Amino acid sequence: MNGANNSGNILLRIIEKRRESVAHRKRVLPLVALKIAAEKKAPAARNFSSAIAANRVNVIAELKKSSPSRGVIREQFEPAKLAAELAEAGAAALSVLTEEDFFDGSLTNLKEARAAVEIPVLRKDFIFDPWQIWEARAAGADSFLLITAVLEQDLLQELLELGRQLGMEPLVEIHTREELARALGAGARIVGVNARDLTTFNVNHDLALELADEIPDSCVAVAESGIHSHEDVERLSGAGFDAFLIGEQLMKHAQPGEELRRLLGAAEAKTARP
Repeated sequence: MNGANNSGNILLRIIEKRRESVAHRKRVLPLVALKIAAEKKAPAARNFSSAIAANRVNVIAELKKSSPSRGVIREQFEPAKLAAELAEAGAAALSVLTEEDFFDGSLTNLKEARAAVEIPVLRKDFIFDPWQIWEARAAGADSFLLITAVLEQDLLQELLELGRQLGMEPLVEIHTREELARALGAGARIVGVNARDLTTFNVNHDLALELADEIPDSCVAVAESGIHSHEDVERLSGAGFDAFLIGEQLMKHAQPGEELRRLLGAAEAKTARP
């Protein structure tokens, strides 16, 4: 596991717990059953890549109840209601946390959110096993997150290819130039630059701005984490990012849809000026 050998860091603890959870679920639900559910019962995948590459300010609005760095972000967490509100406010796509132990997420949240909207929904989790991708598709996910830092190169490429076979173009997350090179080498078409260091959960936007120029125009570039204002969106858009994954800033507001409109309206109004 590249990048996951830093003893005591948050990411390592999450991955270790996730491995235990996935191992248990695999014993309960065999792969053959997941494949049947994904192929026969799951709704057709929506086009995540096209949704976040439109000629506008594309926000991937994230449904997240808790995080290791902030604790509980939103006490009243109703996935379907939140999803509908954010889609109506102009979200290009949704991201739903499904990790249980550190983020209070679940696949049930994803299913409820997706059923309430017509825009694509990404499964936000720590994925390292093909079984999890089949699980995501069976639950109706249209895309999923791959974190380069926790995947060996061959596995990263394998998971990318499986996603495409299932009609799910994944968001490949990077934090460094070396990880960007690995993601591109594996064939990533959607590259997310996470300004949050997952070993410490500190945010550094300068990193995202530095790496933006190195993402090829053929890729969809996504800025992740620490986006709080229309100025943040404008600055990142000017650096070359096509889409913006925003979670905490929306979830901490009583009316996330109004906050999303504020971010979108301010950013789009400024972009439209001569």
